[in-house]
Amino acid sequence: MPIYEYRCAGCSNLTTVFVQGYQGKDDIRCEFCGSTEVKRIISPVNVHQSSSEKLSSYDPASKKSESFYRDSRNIGLHAEHMLKKAGVKPTEEFKTKLEKLRTDPSRVIKDSDS
Repeated sequence: MPIYEYRCAGCSNLTTVFVQGYQGKDDIRCEFCGSTEVKRIISPVNVHQSSSEKLSSYDPASKKSESFYRDSRNIGLHAEHMLKKAGVKPTEEFKTKLEKLRTDPSRVIKDSDS
C-alpha cells in the first residue's frame, strides 16, 4: 500500500496519506486545516543496516542527528565500538544485556528503581 506525503500550501504542515486504490489529488485534504491546496513531496527514505554494518560505519566523532538518539537500536553502539577497537570480544552476558536495553529501554529504569 503506497504512502504519500503532501505539504499544504496554506499552513505548510505535512499530511501522510495511505492510498488504497485510486485517489485523485482533489480527494486529498490537509489534516490540519482542511485545505485541498496540497503538493505531493518526496519523502525521506529509511535504509536498513545490519548490526555489523551499523557498527562498522559508526564514527564516535561525527555529529549525530536527533533521530540517532531516539533510535533504541543505537543504545550501546559506542560501547560495542570501543570493545571492537580494543580487540575485546563481547561476552554473551554483555550481548544479552545490550539486547534487553535495545528492545525495552524503559525497563532499565524500572529495574533500577526496585
